[in-house]
Amino acid sequence: MQVPLMDLKAEYAALRPQISEAIDKTLSSMRLFLGPNVQQLEQRWAELVGVKHAIGVGSGTDALIIALKAMGIGAGDEVITVGWTFIATIEAIILVGAQPVVVDIEPDYYCLNPELLEQAITPRTRAVIPVHIYGHPADMTTITAAAVRYNLQVIEDGAQAHLARHGGGVVGSLGDCGIFSFYMSKNLGGYGEGGMITTNDDGLAEQIRLLRNHGYTSKYEHEIIGYNSRLDEVQAAILNVKIEKLQWGNQRRRELAAIYDEALADVPVITPAVAPQAEHVYHLYTIRTSQRDALAAYLGEHDIGFATHYRMPAHLQPACRPYGLHLAELPATEQAADEVLQLPIHPYLSDEQVEYVAETVRKFFG
Repeated sequence: MQVPLMDLKAEYAALRPQISEAIDKTLSSMRLFLGPNVQQLEQRWAELVGVKHAIGVGSGTDALIIALKAMGIGAGDEVITVGWTFIATIEAIILVGAQPVVVDIEPDYYCLNPELLEQAITPRTRAVIPVHIYGHPADMTTITAAAVRYNLQVIEDGAQAHLARHGGGVVGSLGDCGIFSFYMSKNLGGYGEGGMITTNDDGLAEQIRLLRNHGYTSKYEHEIIGYNSRLDEVQAAILNVKIEKLQWGNQRRRELAAIYDEALADVPVITPAVAPQAEHVYHLYTIRTSQRDALAAYLGEHDIGFATHYRMPAHLQPACRPYGLHLAELPATEQAADEVLQLPIHPYLSDEQVEYVAETVRKFFG
């Protein structure tokens, strides 16, 4: 049996008539510039997250850059985040001229360890970016309390955690703003690039809207230097179809994760933990074992897709060496890098496929 890590073709087959109709309607109208599809998606996303403003941008990376820029963060400032993330989180901090400061993760949940946050704060610290990794939310209760004490801005990186919850609130509504990616592999993904920024701050929202569109205020007038980062109408049309299946898809992911949890309960691997007050959306199903590389090879031999995010953490990437991030002592992060492996999980997997994957893992361990 062949089991891919993800299956965009299966999703497209299920939604093809609606997606084709949405694309055709968009191209027939030729309203392609921040038009009705983007406006509809922004309104729907704001409702789902529970915020006043949702602003569509070109990508999740752009969302991070624009959020930082809108907060006035730049040269001379420090922003605390984690090394256990896709490089875009750190990249965005560097691109606005600030210095990333990385702290270690909680080994059980892979999110920023809130107990280490305060000791990383200096007089130059302006913001913290907790990353809701793999679909599990960071401990926003503790992080936001520390941010209030030290007058820091909080930007939630929810690129992998669409509609995950912590303490009753949806990620993206718990900090000063939240960012999301609609890259094709996400729980809600288009067929190209796209992103969203969420906030309840009217002034911040206004600044973000200016920045995403060249600082444009009226025809032939530009108030500030901005970016070309407008969410595309065709991508928004696709996302407006797919968003109707997002909550079903998240629930299906939880059901498949429960099958894995039960089937692997007596196998010598660590399955995903879920923190109190957290609701996981299982963007990725991540296990840990000291025999990771051998298990990965065995899965490959049995036509099972897998990933190893992040076998080289972001702070150890060659691109980050000039900023001294490789000097940070992050033992939990570096141990995870040697042990994590992601098994297939997406809404269009069958129970039988998941059971086959789990049985193959069991056979590897004898």
